[in-house]
Amino acid sequence: MANAEERRFEVLRAIVADYVSNQEPVGSKAIVDRHNLGVSSATVRNDMAALEEEGYITQPHTSAGRIPTDKGYRLFVDRIAEVKPLSTAERRAITAFLDSGTDVDDVLRRSVRLLAQLTRQVAVIQYPMMTNSAVRHLEVVPLTPARLMLVLITDSGRVDQRTVDLGDVITEENVGRLRTVLNGALAGRRLSEAAAAVAELPEKSPGELRDNLTRVCTVLVESLVEHPEERLVLGGTANLTRNVSDFPGSLRQVLEALEEQVIVLKLLAAARNPGAITVRIGEENEDEQMRSTSVVSIGYGMDDLLLGGMGVVGPTRMDYPNTIAAVRAVANYVGQILSGR
Repeated sequence: MANAEERRFEVLRAIVADYVSNQEPVGSKAIVDRHNLGVSSATVRNDMAALEEEGYITQPHTSAGRIPTDKGYRLFVDRIAEVKPLSTAERRAITAFLDSGTDVDDVLRRSVRLLAQLTRQVAVIQYPMMTNSAVRHLEVVPLTPARLMLVLITDSGRVDQRTVDLGDVITEENVGRLRTVLNGALAGRRLSEAAAAVAELPEKSPGELRDNLTRVCTVLVESLVEHPEERLVLGGTANLTRNVSDFPGSLRQVLEALEEQVIVLKLLAAARNPGAITVRIGEENEDEQMRSTSVVSIGYGMDDLLLGGMGVVGPTRMDYPNTIAAVRAVANYVGQILSGR
C-alpha cells in the first residue's frame, strides 16, 4: 500500500508540474509520455481516480484532464523534500543588488522589486519592527543655540530624526553632556526598555541639565513607542494580470485586498522566526478576498531576532519550489544587510 500511495503522489506531482507549466488540465497519456513513472496509462488512470475521490485533483467541466485542488497543492507543498537552491550566479546577483542599497528604504524597495522579478508574483515586505529593535546610537546635533536635532539609529538600520526646541540657549559643553547621558541610558536597549529608561532620566540628572533633558526625553519617548512596522512596500502587482484566468471573477477583489495594509499584514503575521517559511493555499487564507491566491511568507532578521515579514502573493497555480527558494534567499540577504547596518 505504501508503494501505491507513493506512486499516487508521483502522479499528483506530475499533474502539479504540468499544470503549473502549461495551465492546461493534465490527462493520463500526457503523464505517461512526459514523466518516467514506469507504469501503464491504465494504472495512472486508476491513480487519478483515487486522487480525485480523495479530493486532491478535480476535473474541469470542459476537459478530460485533471487539475490540482487546494488540497492537492497542500500535499505537494508539504512533501517538497528538497527546495531547489538558487544558482551561485543568482545568489551573487542578489547580494550585489541589495548590498548597493543606500539606506533601509532603498534596501526594502530593491528587495520587493527583486522578489517580484524572481517569482513573477506580487512581492511584499514589512518595515523592520521597531519593537524588536535595539538602539545602536543617538546623535544630538545643535541646529541653533536653542534647538537640537535628535538622530536615533537602531540595529535594524532604521533612522528616526526629531527636532527639539529647548526654549533657552544651551552650551556646546552641555550638548556633549546630554549626548553622553542619553547614549548611556539608551545604547543596546530594546526600544520598549529604552522608552522606560528615557522617561526616568530627567529625575536622575544634574539640575542644570534637567529642563533640557525633560524636553529632549519627551520627544524621544514618542520615537521609541511608535510602531512603524505597519508600513509596507509592495511591488509587482502587474504580475497578477498576466494570467487573469488564474483568478476567475476575483482578480479585482485580490487587487483591492492588496491595497489594504491590514489584510497584507495579516498575511505576514505567521512569520515568527527568521527563516521559517509559511505557505497558505487558497481556502487556507483567512480573508475571503484572498482565497483564490497562495501566499508564501517568511520572517527576516538574524539568528532569533525577527525584524519583519516578507513574502509573495500569487495564484494557487504557482511554482512552489522556485518561489520558496527565492523568498528564502532574499529574506536571508535582507536580514544580513539590515542587521549589519
